[in-house]
Amino acid sequence: MADEIQPHKRRVRYKGANPRRFQDKYKELNPDAHGAEQQKVRARGQTPAGTHRPICVREILKILAPKAGETGLDATLGFGGHASEILQHLLPGGRLFALDVDPIELPRTEARLRAAGFGEDALIVRRMNFAGLPHLKADIGEGFDLVLADLGVSSMQIDNPARGFTYKAEGPLDLRLNPQRGCAASALLQSLDQSDLAALFQENSDEPMAEALARAIVSEVSKKPILTTTHLAELVRRVAREECPADTLEEDTRGTLQRTFQALRIAVNDEFKVLDQFLAYLPNCLKPGARVAILTFHSGEDRRVKKAFQRGHREGIYSSVAQEPIRASFEERRDNPRSSSAKLRWAVKAD
Repeated sequence: MADEIQPHKRRVRYKGANPRRFQDKYKELNPDAHGAEQQKVRARGQTPAGTHRPICVREILKILAPKAGETGLDATLGFGGHASEILQHLLPGGRLFALDVDPIELPRTEARLRAAGFGEDALIVRRMNFAGLPHLKADIGEGFDLVLADLGVSSMQIDNPARGFTYKAEGPLDLRLNPQRGCAASALLQSLDQSDLAALFQENSDEPMAEALARAIVSEVSKKPILTTTHLAELVRRVAREECPADTLEEDTRGTLQRTFQALRIAVNDEFKVLDQFLAYLPNCLKPGARVAILTFHSGEDRRVKKAFQRGHREGIYSSVAQEPIRASFEERRDNPRSSSAKLRWAVKAD
């Protein structure tokens, strides 16, 4: 019997020269069929949909100085950009352990890295939080020669409305890095009173309008749950219109939206607690002379890394630490605006 003729499927239609909605960016999301599209998007200073651009690669490689035969750790694998660069220096004979909690993106990243030629002898992938570092002790022997932790949320997570990380498109108010564990941000908002919510905004993002936001959110939740990103975003905009001067309203609103979603994401994923655990366990997993590089993206993270490294230096755990954070170059900030808030700190384990 002859195969049935499949009806012709029309290409996605969208307004303007470039698609705005994530689901319409079919060329960016399918680089095998549209290879030149990602290059065009990067030329516009943007990140192609479904991808991530690694930050401070040159600076990280200089700090970590990976060598053939060494054992490394990428504590936050993400899209795998840093890992692929580090692996090229560890081979032959070296190994890179790579961790990530995201059950959606991790299999995709591992498949890309395997297709690039990194076999299981060189790349060991684990789906786990980096706070579980002690569980790797049996596998790493004497310890790691180099460790990288990029604490930023990857672009492919932020840009996908279905993950609920962005206020720019409608999606479920989730914000979990691992959607299979814990409670979504929508559920968190229903569980907190006004004082606890205000404290959360102040602690996690230094939000100046913490009290007003908390009051408005609790009032709204008493009427109906806040289940979507756009519902929360509109509520934040309403508070900003009431609290901010007209001449800075647009800028203030954008900053408050970013800080509000950041604060909830940190709370939902318990990010400060797991970072503190990682920093406490880290020295016991390092060989003498091991190099550590950590990328942070807001003051709460940077403060914890800075204090942990300085304390370790005073106690003789680290022989040297960064006195000041390294920032992305002007060229990188221009080409990839998402690198603008990054701070890179380093430490070297004492001999």
